[in-house]
Amino acid sequence: MELMTVDAELHVADATARLAQFHHQGPSDFVMRHDAHWVDLSFTPRPRNTRACYVDGWGPHRYEPVGTMLLVPAGHAFRFRTDGGSMASIVCQIRPELMRRWCEDELAWTDRLLETNLDLANTALRTPLLKLADELRHPGLASAAMAELLLGQVTIELARHCAGLKEGPASGGLAAWRLKRIDERLAEVGAPPTLDELAQLCSLSVRQLTRGFRTSRGSPIGDYIAARRAEAAKRLLAADEGIKAVAHALGFASHSSFTSAFRKATGQTPRQFRLQARALGK
Repeated sequence: MELMTVDAELHVADATARLAQFHHQGPSDFVMRHDAHWVDLSFTPRPRNTRACYVDGWGPHRYEPVGTMLLVPAGHAFRFRTDGGSMASIVCQIRPELMRRWCEDELAWTDRLLETNLDLANTALRTPLLKLADELRHPGLASAAMAELLLGQVTIELARHCAGLKEGPASGGLAAWRLKRIDERLAEVGAPPTLDELAQLCSLSVRQLTRGFRTSRGSPIGDYIAARRAEAAKRLLAADEGIKAVAHALGFASHSSFTSAFRKATGQTPRQFRLQARALGK
């Protein structure tokens, strides 16, 4: 059973933004379908074993992992499974009519694009989402107007993201074994790999690696590495590891450099994140 609580929300014509907490009381398995694009950026680690299946196009046994930020296109039935737990997110629902102001042509949501958008590492989209979340949490002068402007920026960045997917090359991406090697290396605790190291792992030049990765995953490899590093930090902080210990484990030169990188990636300091994670765990 899923319980959603809304901490703050904003409604404008054809779009909605919510700060929401999701509580899965034990294993969850449910299908959702919306007539609006669903963008979800999680502030806390998603519950263990979170995965998803597109009901209309994928086989019944195909489930792919869900990352920190995902996009579910309007009209697509999305089956969601998790082992249970709690998380906090900003969720924006944007109707296709609003998107068409900036992107006239409809995007053909191929199998590859659907899978790619389960784990977005698009900094240009993440940044206004984090700013919007902060405005909803801490309203200031002319807050409603500011939040509406930020939601408009989210919409434009989403339109740009979709246009980029459409205009991107249909071939030239990395082979599945190369993507797997990259993910396995990024899953290791410690300092992040350099582009030279990842290129060597994949038997490619750095240029081939960066171009192929962007084609395959729809985002720069540097953004992807930063997002994976932030996810590792979230898991360690949620497990009550000390902030200095986490910074050291992830290869940061100092506590302050870790705090700065974590805040840029998540919109929160490590301490703020830990307090929120503890509150959700109660």
